[in-house]
Amino acid sequence: MKQQREKITPRKIAGHFMTVTKHRFLVCKECFAVGLFRQGLCHDLSKYSPTEFLVGVRYFQGDRSPNNAEREEKGYSAAWLHHKGRNLHHYEYWMDYDLRAEKGIGPIKMPGRYVIEMFMDRVAASKVYNGKTYTDGDALRYYNSGRTAQFLHPATQRLLEKLLVMLAKEGEEATYAYIRAHLHKKKPVRPIRKQSAAYQTGQTERKNITHQTGQVDKQSTAYQTVQSDSQSTAQPTGQSDGERDARHAD
Repeated sequence: MKQQREKITPRKIAGHFMTVTKHRFLVCKECFAVGLFRQGLCHDLSKYSPTEFLVGVRYFQGDRSPNNAEREEKGYSAAWLHHKGRNLHHYEYWMDYDLRAEKGIGPIKMPGRYVIEMFMDRVAASKVYNGKTYTDGDALRYYNSGRTAQFLHPATQRLLEKLLVMLAKEGEEATYAYIRAHLHKKKPVRPIRKQSAAYQTGQTERKNITHQTGQVDKQSTAYQTVQSDSQSTAQPTGQSDGERDARHAD
């Protein structure tokens, strides 16, 4: 069984490529529907890299992720380790050390746009793997069957579960309308607050003080200059009164 799974064949190459591309197309379509254009175009592009694509081909089965098959054989998935470190819509990307020693490694709150992409990713994966039997409740059932919640930041968990439950109960159209209306909005620019009257009064007083100080400084400098000139004029020249009178007479 292992030999058959590890062997790369043209059928597996075509099958894995079609699975990845179909999944990407669905996520792109769903992201476009709620305004996440760049994320839709860039979603899972790393799956076409040799590190991920060759593993996907080797362990391709068609009805589940090849990463699980690789884990069964190796105990880990090299393709997954490569993938989760390059795609921000995976909650595993948002894990870091907590500065509090007793906490260890913990989840960080994911930006809302990546929670939405993670939601779309789960919906698209359910559509690909379940095919014609897909229902709007599949993504929620898959989520509940796993242990994802324990690795999510509380805010991330609330948002993801809200969307999954809404999809299961109200359908895709209502859920996407909710995302467009509430979750994918630019933050409004805060208006610049007017300065208080006390602040403006204080600024005016500072300017007056500065102006007056400058005038005093200028007056002091001018006064010193005049005084210096007066002293220079009053200094004796070394001539007697008779010599001055004789010069004027000439």
